[in-house]
Amino acid sequence: MALAAPALRRYLLLLAQEHLEFRLPEITSLLSLCGGQFSGEQEICVNSPFWILNIPSEEMARGLMKRTVCAKSIFELWGHGKSAGELYASLKNYPTDKMLPYLQSDSTYKVHIHTFNKTLTQAQKIKKIDALEFLPFKGKVNLKNPEHVFWILEDYGMNPNDVPEEPIHLYFGRWIADGQRELIESYSVKKRHFIGNTSMDACLSFIMANHGRVKPNDIVYDPFVGTGGLLISSAHFGAYVCGTDIDYNTIHGLGKASRKNQKWRGPDENIRANLRQYGLEKYYLDALVADFSRPIWRKGMLFDAIITDPPYGIREAPRRMGSQKETVKSVERRYTEEIIPRHPCLKLISNCEQLLSSHTSRHLITMEKVKEFKDQDENSYLLDGQYMPYRGHNSFREKYFSGVTKRIAKEEKDNQK
Repeated sequence: MALAAPALRRYLLLLAQEHLEFRLPEITSLLSLCGGQFSGEQEICVNSPFWILNIPSEEMARGLMKRTVCAKSIFELWGHGKSAGELYASLKNYPTDKMLPYLQSDSTYKVHIHTFNKTLTQAQKIKKIDALEFLPFKGKVNLKNPEHVFWILEDYGMNPNDVPEEPIHLYFGRWIADGQRELIESYSVKKRHFIGNTSMDACLSFIMANHGRVKPNDIVYDPFVGTGGLLISSAHFGAYVCGTDIDYNTIHGLGKASRKNQKWRGPDENIRANLRQYGLEKYYLDALVADFSRPIWRKGMLFDAIITDPPYGIREAPRRMGSQKETVKSVERRYTEEIIPRHPCLKLISNCEQLLSSHTSRHLITMEKVKEFKDQDENSYLLDGQYMPYRGHNSFREKYFSGVTKRIAKEEKDNQK
């Protein structure tokens, strides 16, 4: 006799409107980490702040929110519609037995209104709350410390220059949990003890750890560790962390400081001190001076995740050990998905673009190891000639500064007219 799968329940996810391309892979990875899979009730509009998800349990929904930095809150969805009438009809069809545990006479509650792309007056909010009098609320209103919080969420579209009079979609649900957005502020690089010119900002660091499905007791490695920003986010989630970097001064916390009005780094500015700052020193294994292009590790399973931000040569010039003759001259070609590195041992999970300027962007590539490495796989990434033009580690730097130089020359020429 086959066991029945647990019935899926509908939840509404309220997302932050930043790093839009990173959100779906983060939520998908975290649901997988919690033992579930991504399942939307309808086709997800990736740019919308509202997603309806099917999740097996409230416990899994809470587990998702204990990790995500892309989502603000999650709600047990009781009803939704494209108009107030549709919302009310949807609520009247919601099973009463699922409502009653949260509407008892000995309970307290409040109703909160959230609008996207429009601001309502207090009178408008009260009117919308009063319109829900048909719901069987029996408890007492408590605005300061309620047992249960219910939300009305209204979507007024994505265009701030064309806001409709009425919302294009309405939702009502019971608040379950908030995400981890506060980590962005508490781990801000501005407050960090040891920083460099290329320190990864806190939000992206946590997103990358979530894409990598980092979990407690994992061993995480960053081959371009810098000041350890990616180690910090992984350690926060309970992983043991280590890294390498070619820059001796960065690894040992020596040399000129990156902070304004500070000439030299202090005696305790190093990666270990950064983890100590957040109470995470027990997760720090070590950091070594090494060139990532030169293998230093023994064969075998060493790491659960490799999370890194390779150098592009903009804020810091890239370096490598060995002869300068090894550098391969880059060939000018535009980005296409075909140039993403591939390997028979790795499966591409996601490819997210972050725009940096009008003419540059970077991609967060997430790959999963799907088979053990064998000797015949060693040079498989070189078999396809399309990858050859991108072997020059300075290619992005050359293209970037070539574009900057041309733009400056054009501006100077225009100013002379």
